[in-house]
Amino acid sequence: MTSDFTTQRRMQMLIERVADYAIYMLNPDGTVASWNAGARRFKGYSEAEILGEHFSRFYTPADRAAGLPERALATALEMGRFEAEGWRVRKDGSHYWASVVIDPILDDEGRLLGFAKITRDISDKKLAREALRRSEEQFRLLVDSVIDYAIYMLSPEGLVTTWNAGARNIKGYTADEVIGTHFSRFYTDDDRRAGLPEHVLVTARELGRFQGEGVRVRKDGTRFRADVVVDAIRDADGRLVGFAKITRDVTQRVQLEEARHALQHAQRLEAVGKLTGGVAHDFNNILQVIGGSLQLLGGAVAGQPAAQRHLQMALGGVDRGAKLSSQLLAFARRQPLQPYVLNPGRVVRNMEELVRRAVGEHVEVETVVSASLWNATLDPHQLENVVLNLAINARDAMPGGGKLTVELSNTMLDDTYVSAAHEVPPGQYVLLAITDTGTGMAPDVRERAIEPFFTTKSEGQGTGLGLSMAFGFVKQSGGHFRIYSEVGHGTTIKAYFPRALEAEQTLPEPVAGEARGGTETILVVEDDPNVQATVVGMLSQLGYRVLRADDAEMALAVLKAGVRCDLLFTDVVMPGKLNSTELVRQARALLPDMKVLYTSGYTQNAIIHGGRLDPGVELLSKPYRREKLAGKVRQLLGGPARADGPRVLLVDDDARARELYRGILLDAGFQADEAATAGEAIELLARGRYDAAVVDYSLPDQDGLSLARRIVAGHPDVAIVFASGYGNLVAGVADVTARVLTKPFTDLQLKQALLAAMADRAATGKLA
Repeated sequence: MTSDFTTQRRMQMLIERVADYAIYMLNPDGTVASWNAGARRFKGYSEAEILGEHFSRFYTPADRAAGLPERALATALEMGRFEAEGWRVRKDGSHYWASVVIDPILDDEGRLLGFAKITRDISDKKLAREALRRSEEQFRLLVDSVIDYAIYMLSPEGLVTTWNAGARNIKGYTADEVIGTHFSRFYTDDDRRAGLPEHVLVTARELGRFQGEGVRVRKDGTRFRADVVVDAIRDADGRLVGFAKITRDVTQRVQLEEARHALQHAQRLEAVGKLTGGVAHDFNNILQVIGGSLQLLGGAVAGQPAAQRHLQMALGGVDRGAKLSSQLLAFARRQPLQPYVLNPGRVVRNMEELVRRAVGEHVEVETVVSASLWNATLDPHQLENVVLNLAINARDAMPGGGKLTVELSNTMLDDTYVSAAHEVPPGQYVLLAITDTGTGMAPDVRERAIEPFFTTKSEGQGTGLGLSMAFGFVKQSGGHFRIYSEVGHGTTIKAYFPRALEAEQTLPEPVAGEARGGTETILVVEDDPNVQATVVGMLSQLGYRVLRADDAEMALAVLKAGVRCDLLFTDVVMPGKLNSTELVRQARALLPDMKVLYTSGYTQNAIIHGGRLDPGVELLSKPYRREKLAGKVRQLLGGPARADGPRVLLVDDDARARELYRGILLDAGFQADEAATAGEAIELLARGRYDAAVVDYSLPDQDGLSLARRIVAGHPDVAIVFASGYGNLVAGVADVTARVLTKPFTDLQLKQALLAAMADRAATGKLA
């Protein structure tokens, strides 16, 4: 007895403590007989408030009016249990969704003692089920009304058996036009020839499903990018009864993905461009100083083979650095192009021999140029660079030999093609295709092939800039660039250039390799003192009268002072408020006939727009060799270097004095070169012929008299004039025939002294 009482008490305590379930007893008439903690928690009533009350108060008014509480008890008594879900009401009037179980409690003789009732709040589950039901309903409505998916059935042979509104919308056929025909009609000719429709059905039959993307054809012949799912349908015995096919037009999605990829690529390109531009200006200035200084040093090591060898190695390093910088600027589409309307076939034909030498005898080269090839607007020099770089890439892909084909033809890019290509307008193009029979590229390599510095070659075998440079040039020229490659089947690089309708222009003659100078006056505007010094040195060696300015304001002040100037040679990127283009505008207002030559390691947008030099602009990109500088200057000044006056060497360590003497002599019709030391004078004399030398008596490395004796010994045809602040100190020296000028002297005195010295030399029979 005690044990039963204890067990019963424990059960009551357990029930009382359950907080997640309302567990309570009802009397046979439905009044509440007990009340646990769970009932108190989510129904809100205390025991004092609810004991003896009818349980129907937990029901909604509508349920009470419908007699639901009474039916619940009757069902429990009749069936042994009542289970249901429904809305119930808390003390505060709020509703919740309840799971209810009611069991009748009978004594041993079957008399009803009451009811045990368990109620659980399952509002969350109710909401979840409702959400699921609504979702399923919405899905059914969506499927019923969808017009963006072509959903249709195929027979086991591939014949269309059903056709929905989406199929009619996407493919353009009505059901009457397409049912009973083979689904292969939606494929391109190339895909049908390749057996792709059959492959789709075989895959679905064997694997249960085919899924993929490809190009499909509408009724009107237009193409679209399709996402396709084909499921095999089988009966209960596993026999194939047909296929369910869903096709979705994903052209827009693919275009958006390509546009996003192109945008990301453009952003990377822009970042590289900004970085490159910032570095290129300083880097190219450094290369200019190194290269210019090495060339100025050349005369000092004449006759010294070892020194000359090291000098040429250093100059070669400068050239490689310049090429690297140029290729980076090309990739970033920031190289200054000088395009002409030209026939690309003519340019490529003219470099056939160069290409053959570049690829070597083990590679067969074939050049194919279509008849009546259209013109294109291109920079001929950069086009040659692209062809040569791609040919070298092809050679490296054929280490055991092979064939290189360079082909030029006319082509059309239609709306269908350009819809799948980003930023390519439809129209007429000249196609340059370079094909090799080499190793080919894996997809991951092909994807990264145009990235700067990406290369699969061994260390030291390549910079990884050949393809990136070609890509940048093609895009900067308004063209389109594609790589087609497969491992073991070679590579084809295709560059599409927009057709030019204008007549072919005459290309400029290549600048002669020999450095020719002149006697004209050149104003050099350069803010970097080291670059300025090397440029002035090179131009001075070429015989020009050189004026210098550190910025645009200083240059304008020189011109406003009335100085005669034949050529303005200015850096594009200048410090100060006055930029280079404004300097040129104001300078030409003062001297309309003055020629202008720009130079820069990075042009920004000052003289380049749309990737091309502004019309009429001449640019010499840094770094440049003396020969290139000489050729460009003479090209602008016109004709060969003038040699219509005696050539005089000015030897004085005072730069201002040299510049003054030089101006006097140039105005008098002489040609003049400058030297600051005796060593520089001997170097210049070794490289060129002079009629006279004006020698200052006091020089930093040797006195003027000793220099004069060396000149007389080595160059007896050179007349000598001494310029000294020591009066007639060197007059009467027996072994040196010379005229003496005492500083300060006038313009006329300098001219007369030179003419007299040359006359003296002629009178003695020593003047040539």
